[in-house]
Amino acid sequence: MRTLIFDTDIGVDDAFALAYAAKTQQLLGITTVFGNVAVGQAVKNARLFCEMMGIEASVYRGCSRPLALAPSAPATLHGLDGLGDAFENSHSEEAPSAVQFIIDSVRAQPHAITIVAIGPLTNIASAINQAPDIIPLVKELVIMGGAFGTDGHSGNVSPFAEFNIWKDPHAADQVLASALPVVVLPLDVTHKVLITGDEVRQLNQPVLSAICRPYLAYSLQKEGFDGMALHDTLTLSWLALPQAFTVTEAPVRVITEGISRGQTVRRLSALASREDPFAGLRPQRLCLGVDAEAVREHFFAALRA
Repeated sequence: MRTLIFDTDIGVDDAFALAYAAKTQQLLGITTVFGNVAVGQAVKNARLFCEMMGIEASVYRGCSRPLALAPSAPATLHGLDGLGDAFENSHSEEAPSAVQFIIDSVRAQPHAITIVAIGPLTNIASAINQAPDIIPLVKELVIMGGAFGTDGHSGNVSPFAEFNIWKDPHAADQVLASALPVVVLPLDVTHKVLITGDEVRQLNQPVLSAICRPYLAYSLQKEGFDGMALHDTLTLSWLALPQAFTVTEAPVRVITEGISRGQTVRRLSALASREDPFAGLRPQRLCLGVDAEAVREHFFAALRA
């Protein structure tokens, strides 16, 4: 069991991941960031979800916009409020600083804290920019983001880019090019782990069933599939069941402008080149294959426990 800081722009699949984390790990705190929703809404969502699911964790307010880009509109498939518009939410948007919480926590517990980041990486980039001394003190950073083209999985917001990375490519590039020990769960694996609407209902989790209705409706309309990819939950699957993943190691960069903005790129060749954007970078662990049924079984068992 890991001690986690859970960094999220909490929407529907983020909420599934938070429920999974509460069952399998020790939550130190929840840090919110813009992405699926505005950061104030993310604070409200995290508080409401924790209250309804009986999860005890403090909530912190993080970055409200990308490091360099103009803000872009929130996602729509999660409902207007990010949690399927299923419940009234009167919680406050105000909370202590997420970035300062990350810095203080890692300094206080060196080599003990795992950060799970399932939204834009702006909070993480801001923390290591403000306090680079924490970089060697983080046990592991596990992110859901990116796409590397395995079996055609190359993007979901553009032909090249995955949503979390695309929302703040400058932050993602800083984090992935840093010396942080990163594990990446990209679309290459998250698109392979699916659950049906019937399986969601069979979890006997009324809150999860309620919040995912617009998400499932969107999937049925766009893909003809009454179900959803577990996306963000795979960060927790990695912590609980790392043997279910096929991992390769390579340095990673992110394209920050142009038509391929937000694309994650890795070194594919050992041949020398005149200009090497990967020179001196730490190889990061990239999960490019997955035993989908093992991951599904562990998720179902944990949520039903």
